[in-house]
Amino acid sequence: MIIEKAEVIVTSPDRNFVTLKLTTDDGLTGLGDATLNGRELAVVSYLKDHVAPLLIGKDAHRIEDTWQFLYRSAYWRRGPVTMAAIAAVDVALWDIKAKAAGMPLYQLLGGASRNGILAYGHASGRDVPELLDSIAHHREQGYRAIRVQTAVPGVKAVYGVAAQPQTSGKRYDYEPAGRGASPMEEDWDTRAYLRHLPGVFEEVRGAVGPELPLLHDGHHRMTPIQAAKLGKELEPYDLFWLEDCTPAENQEALRLVRQHTTTPLAIGEIFNTVWDYQTLIREQLIDYVRSAVTHTGGITQMKKILDFAAQYQIKSGIHGPTDISPVGMAAALHLDLAIHNFGIQEYMQHGELTNRVFQQSFTFEDGLLHPGDKPGIGVDLDVDEAGKYPYQTAYLPYNRLLDGTVHDW
Repeated sequence: MIIEKAEVIVTSPDRNFVTLKLTTDDGLTGLGDATLNGRELAVVSYLKDHVAPLLIGKDAHRIEDTWQFLYRSAYWRRGPVTMAAIAAVDVALWDIKAKAAGMPLYQLLGGASRNGILAYGHASGRDVPELLDSIAHHREQGYRAIRVQTAVPGVKAVYGVAAQPQTSGKRYDYEPAGRGASPMEEDWDTRAYLRHLPGVFEEVRGAVGPELPLLHDGHHRMTPIQAAKLGKELEPYDLFWLEDCTPAENQEALRLVRQHTTTPLAIGEIFNTVWDYQTLIREQLIDYVRSAVTHTGGITQMKKILDFAAQYQIKSGIHGPTDISPVGMAAALHLDLAIHNFGIQEYMQHGELTNRVFQQSFTFEDGLLHPGDKPGIGVDLDVDEAGKYPYQTAYLPYNRLLDGTVHDW
């Protein structure tokens, strides 16, 4: 089964997506997600100019060998652009292999370890009443776990608050990326955030009761000691996790956080390889692995990371907002269903135009996702429909402190 064609398809229905489509000599096709939010065209070039030509004539069955070849032969390893490109190839090859076997992908990964995949949704509000309305709306949609994000008094625009007006540009597809020639500038005040957030969780937990799992994303904006303080103050509200409480490139910083709080910690949204996790997993400094299949070398690499994590009772919490295409989401769901140490799956529902471009077999019912039983990953791409929506320049925002200093967004 030889790869005859490698096409890179860029489309922007509700937002920008990059998809790799591989075709074999016996007519099987496979799709892989290569979307890197705000840096999409860098991956397009990497795939078109450097990877696609190397795939022609290769045996599509040799997934591990192809992964190692693309990772090691480049000499320049790791990084989001490289790993997103490798992920796209990897997932497309798994899609082809599962189609050749006539099975949904999760069967090739060992079969189902559960009946469905617990998902969490994103609730937010400019004040507590609006936040509670958002939580109620998500529960009506079937979500059994809710991420809680809130505006902060005195701060004009805060990550994760969907109803909050942006300083410039246009929000699209339920995410803060804005279409335009430059990124939006937002303000930030960590002390104001730390003062405000525990009171919000006190009100929310009081309103929803003790059973509903609540999550929160700190989005890398705290120092280690600030993160430790917040984690300790949130302990009475029994969070499912506190995500990205501090920039974890400094893996040792999580030792300080861990010493001061029993709030579970989730890390890794911007990580790309197992090396980013080595200290965090070995020293049990986190509870959930947050990487995306799309940004971490695909199913081959993510399964290895999660197998490593399983030795330390650390679970999965795979990244899944709408900057992961339906192709990347489907790949994550097959992995979620198969692994033993599954924790939870982030799930933001794509817009109507995106769903026209990508036809999906995965389902969301009663708070649980399932990848479906169609052979492969279960996603088809309508190339003609994709062609109606050309790429549009878009960037994520960035933060400045009150004195003008650029800060982690």
